[in-house]
Amino acid sequence: MKDLRDAIKELRSNGKLVEIKDELSVELEISNFTNEVQKRNGPALLFTNPKGYKNPVLMNIFGNKELLEISLGKSVNEITSIFNEITSILNEKPSIFKGLETFKKFKNMELDIKGNGPVKELYNDITLDDIPILKTWPGDAGKYITFPVVITKDPETGKYNAGVYRMQVFDSETTAIHWQTQKTGMSHMMKAKKMNKNLDVAVAIGVHPAILFSSILPLPENIYELNFAGLLMDQNVQVVKGETVDLYYPSNAEIVLEGYVDPLESRDEGPFGDHTGYYTPVEKFPVLHIKRIYHRKDYIYHATVVGKLWNEDVVIGNVINEMFKPIIKVIFPEIVDIYLPEEGLFNFMAVVSIRKSYPGQGRKVGYGILSLGQMMFTKYVIIVDDDINIRDRKELIWAIMTRTDPYRDVEIIKNGPSDSLDHASMYKDSGGKMIIDATRKLENEGYNRTWPEKIEYAENENIINIMKKYGLLK
Repeated sequence: MKDLRDAIKELRSNGKLVEIKDELSVELEISNFTNEVQKRNGPALLFTNPKGYKNPVLMNIFGNKELLEISLGKSVNEITSIFNEITSILNEKPSIFKGLETFKKFKNMELDIKGNGPVKELYNDITLDDIPILKTWPGDAGKYITFPVVITKDPETGKYNAGVYRMQVFDSETTAIHWQTQKTGMSHMMKAKKMNKNLDVAVAIGVHPAILFSSILPLPENIYELNFAGLLMDQNVQVVKGETVDLYYPSNAEIVLEGYVDPLESRDEGPFGDHTGYYTPVEKFPVLHIKRIYHRKDYIYHATVVGKLWNEDVVIGNVINEMFKPIIKVIFPEIVDIYLPEEGLFNFMAVVSIRKSYPGQGRKVGYGILSLGQMMFTKYVIIVDDDINIRDRKELIWAIMTRTDPYRDVEIIKNGPSDSLDHASMYKDSGGKMIIDATRKLENEGYNRTWPEKIEYAENENIINIMKKYGLLK
């Protein structure tokens, strides 16, 4: 697959794409329809007749694991394997042999620079008003671009970054960019501010799903998102140079907005119905001024419903959890499993099972989890023994209730980094943490009694066979 259109063909050929020909409004109706389909684990959707617009709207290509794998052309296991391999190579000492081996394996990380591309078929014949941008939730401040790949370059080092940041549409040629304090795009803007210059920005909409997915991933800082996308695509990402911005962007995108951000300018952004399940409050964010819009003649507008518990955010979050688990287990060999519950919005809660062998090990792992990249935003870390299935709520709560004394086993950290979207934190970008050590306690951890044994039967093959005989077990 070379672009989004090929992904649509794959979804259609697999019977996982439904074309909605009914006329639905971009104001709440398309998003409401999509939300209901997502609740029911439904297919990808192509709205071919958005009311008042000529171009179709694509939704829900990451709506469940199967849709995600079809769209990316890779299984989650394959994606995880690629990620782990490149991460391990980056951490190894360089050698001539390793260099050649890496080049052969990862030659698709090189960007393929083109003089032109499909996205440059037409330009400046449309404005944001002509694009079927959605208003997603009733309380939203307006229309939002929800699946943009926002490309910037470090003004000091020239290093690129691509991230997915929501963009509130203010008018036909300006939007907000929701760059949170800890995001790389914000860092680039602040460097531009120090240099007393504007920051060039290119926004690609409707890209190959691998480019979009890679731009969402919390990749190591030394991996550019479009380079990683090439590995997932099994081909070099083709890029073209911007005309009004000093940036390269995907040549096969459906739409590209070229513009700039003035670091000294900000406007009220929000409210916006977010993945927290609440509307984020109004805050000041940078403003993107669009200088030129490029697009394919018959472009497809790609969007998502940002929401709670069943939207695409959850599916992507679960995949990210599986991708990073092997790396975390290398750092902490005692970890058996790690689970970021979707109800905890992935950022806010981490549940970890460990093979405990010495006093204080639970707390040690808890502190370590809070020091790992994006996991610094975690509010609650729960550590249990390896006999607990952390994905079983009953087992987890049972372990907490029967293996903890709140006075001894709960560690409160008064202040640490918090997600900008955490409306409950004490301060913006800063709040408390809690570690619950629900492992069985040792004598050196203040437990001076004999720990009771669990009630359980040893597996009995004869009983299993008899139960199968009577149809009581399949």
